[in-house]
Amino acid sequence: MNESKELFNVLPPEEAWETFRAHLHPHVRVEHIATEDALDRVLAQDLIAPHDLPMFRRSTVDGYAVVAEDTFGASPGLPAYLTIVGEVPMGRAPDVDVGVGEAVIVHTGGMLPESADAVVMLENTHRVDEEGIEVFHPVAPGENVIQIGEDIRRGDPVLPRGHRLRPQDIGGLMALGLTTIPVAVRPRVAIISTGDEVIPPERTPEMGQVRDINAYTLSALTQRAGGIPRRLGIIPDRREALREALRRAKEEADIIVLSAGSSVSARDMSAAEIQALGQPGILVHGVSQRPGKPTILAVCDGTPVIGLPGNPVSAMVNFILFGVPTIHLWLGARERRPCTVEAKLARNIASIPGRVDWIQVRLEEREGELWAVPVLGKSNLIYTLIRSDGMFQIPLNSNGLPEGTRVTVYLHP
Repeated sequence: MNESKELFNVLPPEEAWETFRAHLHPHVRVEHIATEDALDRVLAQDLIAPHDLPMFRRSTVDGYAVVAEDTFGASPGLPAYLTIVGEVPMGRAPDVDVGVGEAVIVHTGGMLPESADAVVMLENTHRVDEEGIEVFHPVAPGENVIQIGEDIRRGDPVLPRGHRLRPQDIGGLMALGLTTIPVAVRPRVAIISTGDEVIPPERTPEMGQVRDINAYTLSALTQRAGGIPRRLGIIPDRREALREALRRAKEEADIIVLSAGSSVSARDMSAAEIQALGQPGILVHGVSQRPGKPTILAVCDGTPVIGLPGNPVSAMVNFILFGVPTIHLWLGARERRPCTVEAKLARNIASIPGRVDWIQVRLEEREGELWAVPVLGKSNLIYTLIRSDGMFQIPLNSNGLPEGTRVTVYLHP
């Protein structure tokens, strides 16, 4: 089969994604879970603060709650003298107030008496006796005090729908008493490996056989993106077996990913069975990039289907480009900026105009500058990925890039 028939509508990567994206209509399902279990989950609704935080004025230091005006002009040579009239125990409201010329002992995080408007740090005072202190430095109103609602006000937006929860977000929600929250149900991603030569990792390969790499790499990428991987096993190169696996995947999952092997016959069979799975069927069959030119993007009765090459590097790179953003859509997740660094290219890299090339690199620091050192190898060599920190793109119509060019390196997930 010639290439023009096999790859019948090769598109640049961005155009391929836009063509695919236009046919994706995700439905974000909602579930309520304990906030403590929500790390990396995506919010399904906007969250609003139910009350002010903090709910009372608090001291930021150990010291004395005072009326700030009573300290104006205080200095080491002419300290202000204040009378101690009580102490605020931690975890309790004050049962004493501050009058003119008076001070109340407070601790970090403790509540201020009603009339106090500042706190003098303990280090800026001297205890004269049981009843009095000298203050050596003046304080301004509000100094060393967290005001009511200074962190967040009642009714203010806390976090938006589509936000992926970080550790600090969990703490912030707990501070507001939001112990149960609505999150997007994680999409189920069916992962199908194909090929008569592919065997499970626990088996010892015979000559001509290879262990299944892609199912596990793609499962890990799916989990990191927020989906639930469902490996459906290794399917032999038989049409009826692939048809049954795709049918099962469509019933059980929200997204289907097929690692279709490297032979032309395997890709032919995969394309035909994907096309028969539902309408509109295949939208993109071929992406003008290396690695991963034979990638298939399809939508079958609402279910996204991504057909990846069998080579591990091709499969991983193209899943990052097309599979990960599809999972994000099914989560209703806000678009995430890729993690990138700028580096100098450590050697000349040639390319062929008319395709995008993704080059794997490791990062090295040399005399204070970051360099991108290409890790070259064919797309079936998984250790080119393992030895690399990220990848950069050679543009579509470039002949390559010379040594010393500044490139944007997309760090691997």
